[in-house]
Amino acid sequence: MLHKDYLYQPFPANPKEKIPGPPPPKGPTIEYQKNIGLWAVKLPSADSIVVRRTLTTLAENPRGLPGVNESPEWREIREAFWSTYKPAHFGVKVGTKSLFGIFGIITIGVFIGLMGKFSFGRWLLLKFPSVFSLGGFKKSGPTEDEVRSASFKMWFVGHGFSDNSQGDQLKPDMEIVTRVMGPEIGYLTTPITLLQCALVLLSQRENLPKGGVMTPGIVFGPTDLQRRLEANGISFDVISRRALSG
Repeated sequence: MLHKDYLYQPFPANPKEKIPGPPPPKGPTIEYQKNIGLWAVKLPSADSIVVRRTLTTLAENPRGLPGVNESPEWREIREAFWSTYKPAHFGVKVGTKSLFGIFGIITIGVFIGLMGKFSFGRWLLLKFPSVFSLGGFKKSGPTEDEVRSASFKMWFVGHGFSDNSQGDQLKPDMEIVTRVMGPEIGYLTTPITLLQCALVLLSQRENLPKGGVMTPGIVFGPTDLQRRLEANGISFDVISRRALSG
């Protein structure tokens, strides 16, 4: 039980990871990404918060969190992994091939945002999901054939510096595009990922942090989770690298 005086004590501010260069411009809410051929709109998502939390943890522990009873070999692996890490600003957008699709996404977001504030609105959303998602969701869920034929792609477009030592003075001069791709994201990729995370926890527990509320990145970063996911149909690819013109 918390003492009442403790509840009013301000928590210390978390340290922030120093990111080279100026923060990126906010940019338009809707934009066309030529390098991947998609229209994109900003998405209010927990993903950005989780990434920032990982950055905060690394600001406090630049070599990552030590395992509860890690071996000397694993310590070298962990420290080598995090030594290659570079901090970055991170944001999330949802993309579609057509501008019309973007307006559909915005419409669904408005429905959920406005109606979710009221009990009657939430009742309507749950009662008629197909109507308010413009056919995107339905009570019966997808068929097995629909799940088997579906897939997902996540694109990561990064701008950075070819010379870290001059990041504070220069605009980004490099771009890298990567992609994560796999089977249907909800019914297939999600359980695949959860199962492989559980197997890592079981097989490598001594090399993982003691416990607590942590982000997946800080726990599984140095492990072989990516290799396990690749063995189960989820790919991680570097699509392109190019210099940015001034």
